[in-house]
Amino acid sequence: MMKRKIAAHPNHERWLVSYADFITLLFALFVVLFAASNADKEKMRKFAQAVENAIEHSGVKKSGPMPEKAQVQPALTAAYGTLVRSLEPELQNNQVKVRLDPRGLVITLNQTAFFATGSAEFDPSMYPTLGKIATAIARIDNPIRLEGHTDARPIHNDHFRNNWELSSARSIAVLELLSERFEITPGRMAVSGYADTAPLSSNETEEGRARNRRVDIVVLNPSAAKEEPAKSP
Repeated sequence: MMKRKIAAHPNHERWLVSYADFITLLFALFVVLFAASNADKEKMRKFAQAVENAIEHSGVKKSGPMPEKAQVQPALTAAYGTLVRSLEPELQNNQVKVRLDPRGLVITLNQTAFFATGSAEFDPSMYPTLGKIATAIARIDNPIRLEGHTDARPIHNDHFRNNWELSSARSIAVLELLSERFEITPGRMAVSGYADTAPLSSNETEEGRARNRRVDIVVLNPSAAKEEPAKSP
């Protein structure tokens, strides 16, 4: 005689398994969202540190520190690293300096390498160097300020009545090359001449005066750009 099969009782608690799976997945989603919200800061910190380490191990002397305010600007930090690598010969020869400061990215052109004494004529042999700079800053859209500086010795020649005119003319010369030869949008740029009013070193020594004669290409970070005059669209 065959035994009758006993019908299995339905399991009314199976929904607990599905519910537990759902809660687990929901918790995992919140963890991922929280991690993603902090990912950019962490990536930026790691990237900035990687740039610093690469520079230190490359044998290139850094032109200046990377301040905290500039480190939160990924585009400027990336441009800084690119320029330090591409301008290695010029940095070692003290023709160019690159640094990040609270205003943004500052690229200093040493007058001795780029201009003759008392002149605003840009040395054509330095076009390739300016081209490297243009390539880096063309990849970002931050405003650019071109700042001319001289030493404290008065100048008066057939072209310039004083250091104010000379420092401004050199800024304009760099602007014209960046816009006409290297196709940097003119609307991004502005020029200023400081004469001898913003020295880097003492004007009492020839070495100090040589450091003071320069044109700074300043790629402004967003906070510094807010202080610039508004431009028409």
